[in-house]
Amino acid sequence: MQDYRKYLDPKVIAQLDNIELKARLVVEGFITGLHRSPYHGFSVEFAEHRQYHAGDEIRHIDWKVFGRTEKFYIKQYEEETNLRSVLAIDSSGSMKFSSKGNIPKYEYSSYLAAAIAYMLFNQRDAVGLAMYDTMLRTYLPPRSKPSYLHEILKTIDTTVPANETGTAQALEQLAERIKRRGLIAIFSDFFDDSQSVLKALKHFRHKNHEVIAFHVLDPREVDFKFGYAANFVDMETGEEMVTQPYQLQKVYSKAVSGFIGEIKASCRQHNIDYHLIDTAMPFDKALREYLTKRNKM
Repeated sequence: MQDYRKYLDPKVIAQLDNIELKARLVVEGFITGLHRSPYHGFSVEFAEHRQYHAGDEIRHIDWKVFGRTEKFYIKQYEEETNLRSVLAIDSSGSMKFSSKGNIPKYEYSSYLAAAIAYMLFNQRDAVGLAMYDTMLRTYLPPRSKPSYLHEILKTIDTTVPANETGTAQALEQLAERIKRRGLIAIFSDFFDDSQSVLKALKHFRHKNHEVIAFHVLDPREVDFKFGYAANFVDMETGEEMVTQPYQLQKVYSKAVSGFIGEIKASCRQHNIDYHLIDTAMPFDKALREYLTKRNKM
């Protein structure tokens, strides 16, 4: 069997050209890993049918499947999808950042979101996409047609991070656009006013959505280990500053810990799943966290 473990490494996936291939290899690597690890209990079935339940209409039974398996399965149609999801990706300028040896935050987020979309479509779930910076730039409403996956992945792949950050305002706009209850997965560095961001996240909960917040940061944004001297450039405004990181590291680490802690605590208080992810993390850990939430629904 081919070793797919390497396709869970963000740097390896970044070397491939086709985003659909990237998504497939991440998922296949993850599934292979499930059968080799204590996490094999997570259910990831790529079926086009669901089991027959008492009360289902007999005319929807797939008799060909019954002939092969001697089990009753119902043909699943779009309107019967189990889940409606929207993947919201922060495409502001700050998401372009990457430290030496790591991929940009936007790239990491796009590959993780693409892999989740690939899994959901194979489960006949409905998937939508939202891209935002200071405002909601693109919104593709949830659908479950297999051909829709290509449109979602193409949109992710052709989006170039730009503009300043306006996560709170953009998420408020998105909350108003989504009319039916579902799952909202957000991929962002959340570099915005924390109270405003949390207010926007609570807006989704007020409308009875399940929410997963993937807080995607570069490892150096957490530990500030940039060496003796460094030139810092604001990814959104272009403003530059030369400084000695080691002199600021203690104060910076305290500020970042407080920022992360505030978001994490508020999310948990309002039943929002919060996951801190750094861009060096293999994709299987992030996917396990997603599936843990998915299987509770």
